[in-house]
Amino acid sequence: MKWSELFTSSVGKKVIMALTGIFLILFLIVHVGLNATIWAMDGGEMFNKGAHFMGSNIVPRILEIGLFAGIILHIVQGLMLEFQNRSKRKQGYAVAMGNKGSKWYSRSMGVLGTLILLFLVVHIADFWLPNRSNQGFLLGEEINLYDKMQEVFKQEWVVALYLLGCFSLAWHLLHGFQSAFRTFGVSNKKYLALINCVGIGFSIIVPLAFAMMPVSFYFGWV
Repeated sequence: MKWSELFTSSVGKKVIMALTGIFLILFLIVHVGLNATIWAMDGGEMFNKGAHFMGSNIVPRILEIGLFAGIILHIVQGLMLEFQNRSKRKQGYAVAMGNKGSKWYSRSMGVLGTLILLFLVVHIADFWLPNRSNQGFLLGEEINLYDKMQEVFKQEWVVALYLLGCFSLAWHLLHGFQSAFRTFGVSNKKYLALINCVGIGFSIIVPLAFAMMPVSFYFGWV
């Protein structure tokens, strides 16, 4: 496969989707681990130290650029695949297959991805921009992210939006996790069964942990 075909052919787009998807899964592991320190019951001290490190150390900042590039590439390639698949099937099936052909969430990756994108825009505006603008892009004083989370998650609509984002993420991961490995040719039944099992666990535990964060702040559990 030529380098240019990675971005133009169907197979190339799927490879890019799989690579960026795995990268984003690794990011979610780091992100949920750091955010879970809000439950350390120390007034946010551990969480703020971790957030400061991620925002002030050169290595995470470089990886952050790669993260945004990965997110954009994942979205662009996903939309292109969605449009390409729809253009090839201008007419619906004579008989609707429903879940017999594929699960609803595998057929709704575009919708789920769009909901996650909207959630990301709000999340970046709520936390990343205020914090990063005070850590180098603009002159200022670093904010207390723990206090910022307490402030933001007092609003019911924000909590509801974050829960919707986590719900969409769970279903998106349920298909995307195992799909990424299938793209790279994993076909052994034993390995596929293991990947599916890990993928289901990951798709439940990680979004649930993220969802419990705004809920915990809203109800004053932290």
